[in-house]
Amino acid sequence: MASFSLHGFPVSRGIAVGRAHLLTPAALDVKHYLVGQTQVEAEVRRLQNAFAVVHQELRTIWEELPADAPAELGAFIDIHILILSDPMLAEEPLDIIRSRHYNAEWALVTQIDELIDQFNEIEDPYLRDRKADIWQVAERVLKVLTGTAQILPAPGDDDEAQARLIVVAHDISPADMLQFRNHAFSGIVTDVGGQNSHTALVARSLDIPAAVGLSNASLLIRQDDWLIIDGTTGVVMVNPSQMMLDEYRDTQAKIQRERKKLSKLKKTPTVTLDGTVVTLLANIELPEDCAAAMEVGANGIGLFRSEFLFMEHSGHASTLPSEEQQFDAYRRAVGAMKGRPVTIRTLDIGADKRLAGFEQSAINPALGLRAIRYCMAEPQLFLTQLRAILRASAFGPVKLLIPMLSHSFEVTQTLAMINQAKAQLIKAGQKFDADLQIGAMIEVPAAALTLPTFIRHLDFLSIGTNDLIQYTLAIDRSDHEVAHLYDPMHPAVLMLLAMTVAAAAKADIPVSICGGMAGDAKLTLLLLGMGFRELSMPAAQLLSVKQEVLGCDLERVTPLVRKILRSDDPAAIKQMISQLADATAVV
Repeated sequence: MASFSLHGFPVSRGIAVGRAHLLTPAALDVKHYLVGQTQVEAEVRRLQNAFAVVHQELRTIWEELPADAPAELGAFIDIHILILSDPMLAEEPLDIIRSRHYNAEWALVTQIDELIDQFNEIEDPYLRDRKADIWQVAERVLKVLTGTAQILPAPGDDDEAQARLIVVAHDISPADMLQFRNHAFSGIVTDVGGQNSHTALVARSLDIPAAVGLSNASLLIRQDDWLIIDGTTGVVMVNPSQMMLDEYRDTQAKIQRERKKLSKLKKTPTVTLDGTVVTLLANIELPEDCAAAMEVGANGIGLFRSEFLFMEHSGHASTLPSEEQQFDAYRRAVGAMKGRPVTIRTLDIGADKRLAGFEQSAINPALGLRAIRYCMAEPQLFLTQLRAILRASAFGPVKLLIPMLSHSFEVTQTLAMINQAKAQLIKAGQKFDADLQIGAMIEVPAAALTLPTFIRHLDFLSIGTNDLIQYTLAIDRSDHEVAHLYDPMHPAVLMLLAMTVAAAAKADIPVSICGGMAGDAKLTLLLLGMGFRELSMPAAQLLSVKQEVLGCDLERVTPLVRKILRSDDPAAIKQMISQLADATAVV
């Protein structure tokens, strides 16, 4: 068997070694035939029944979501339920059966092909990529029609090959990924997707090595081929030599040893070699995530992405989460952190985060009605959330964070809304922390360039690096065609970060940094040298960052970082950052 390598996008850390299990798209096996006039309505009912079965399947999956399931899974299932009910998918194929006498499978694929052609003509990359959701829904219906709904083998305790199963597919829906919880498998490979695709998000949530966007992997890889996934580089090795298998198994064992070694640091104070205290915080989506934050010794929650409460709820009922439901979630997070501060970001939907039933028609959603703009357009929704957050502040330290501020009037309007929410609670006799701190996310270049406007009205700042990079470089970070241009080390990005932390220090206002840069251990020394003393990241990355902090001598790092900031050569900047650790190592 020939050995070869495939290159895609790395989306989840680690090494996976195992046998390939191919999930063949049901559409490839569809039979095309005509039905007689007397059989037309029976064929219509067959398709209608398949839609009903899939609808019930999705509902059952939603209702049986385990408590520790990634929050985004519920939102993805909601979207698929909506697609399943859309007349363009649910009704048009029935008309095709009646008018052309196509069999049910052929009619469905014919309509799907037409819809995909329409989506391919959409200019907006985010909307264009939603065709994957349509295909995933259609696949579920086709599997019911063809009797191939079971896509994974039954679990077998004695089957060593299955215990090292690597799933290979053109694409995998989030709903189907739930089935993996009951199967022994070690990795995921898909033809499509990018670093922010559904499969990538779920793989990271489940901490499963994965590579996506490999184009023709599902056609080139054969059933039971030996595979190696390098989750760091996005490379998949097919039928590797025994020597290579042994080498990567050794790497796997080394990674496991390193993780065990890092776990010993969770109770170690986060202090640099020269005695500077650094605060490491965790990002969460749901209150249940606080357990992982506590497990790694986080100093608190630096970013509670409250929109996941809305995404989880949307579609499950006819309304968005009530004040009581939100209050209960925020209060549980505060209680779980046992006195450590919890920073709750107000609703940030739009761009790559949508609510089922609240779809937007903006040509470019990333630049449209999102985050604080959306909240200002829906004042009652915003007031409900503000009251819930304020009420939770009576149970422990809570900080309120406002996303995507770019104008001074947005700050003024937000503060007025917060005061209105406080007045409503006082009138209702509800307790809250009257001195609750209010901060702004700096993720739009305009905010970074006009910081004095924000600083004088606020108690703290938090830099959202993912969006700041996206807006600074005009890069859609979910679009694989421009993913190579997304550069955290671009001179303009570093300049904005340095300006922000310096302005905050001058004004004596706390500033933290979250997003991808904060959790990247390779950039920890750079951020410390810039002046950041508070970093917020996924809990899984915290101990790796902590290790870098413990080995940092700021007196040696700071002058080197200043030199980096004076450079305008991207290649030189990357080289100097990679050499920071060696240059500051204690001899």
